[in-house]
Amino acid sequence: MGAGPGDAELLTLKAYRLLQEADVVLFDWLVDESVLALIPRQVNKEFVGKRSGKHSMPQHEITQRMVYLAQQGKCVVRLKGGDPAVFARTVEETDALTAANIPFAIVPGITTASGASAYTGIPLTERECAQGVRLITAHQKNADAEPNWSLIAHSLQNETVVFYMGLKKLPMICNALQAHGVPLTLPCAVVDRACCPEQKLITGTVSSIPDQALHADLQGPALLIFGHGVWKKQ
Repeated sequence: MGAGPGDAELLTLKAYRLLQEADVVLFDWLVDESVLALIPRQVNKEFVGKRSGKHSMPQHEITQRMVYLAQQGKCVVRLKGGDPAVFARTVEETDALTAANIPFAIVPGITTASGASAYTGIPLTERECAQGVRLITAHQKNADAEPNWSLIAHSLQNETVVFYMGLKKLPMICNALQAHGVPLTLPCAVVDRACCPEQKLITGTVSSIPDQALHADLQGPALLIFGHGVWKKQ
């Protein structure tokens, strides 16, 4: 189930109903406190969050826990920030449930890119300058792997590119884009704690944004938005 990007009022009606009916909720660190506050007291809540460099529970143990609880006859909600199908390891978990013959449903949520766009006014697509949008994770399964920087740099001519979980890699991302021909003046933004009361927005250029972010006391999670649509909000 997707908890959305922060604000509890962005939950779907279906997600809210199922939270009321659950026996157990396994939730990630990206799930906002306002969403957790909607879960009834009698529902058991278990934190299984993963954060860069701080893993409370390995993925395989989370999957095993889901299967175990379901086999005990529990109604289990696996609550993830944003949308469960966008960088949330949904396939790994649903494959395990399928192998164990456990019925399940996937409940979508508003992904962080959409929420950040709405709460900042930065369009993800704009007919004058952004005919498409790319969602990219800043953390590859193989830590040494890198995205296709040449392809990304080329796409920025007429698309918006959004990096999830990229705050710590912001300088590297900006350097890589510049090395592959992206102009120093390309607009970009960092949205910290999107759709939460603590949300912060920083706008700048590929050349200026790393230093701006360094002095902005950002806490994460943060979304990085690159493209000419960033200026359209102003």
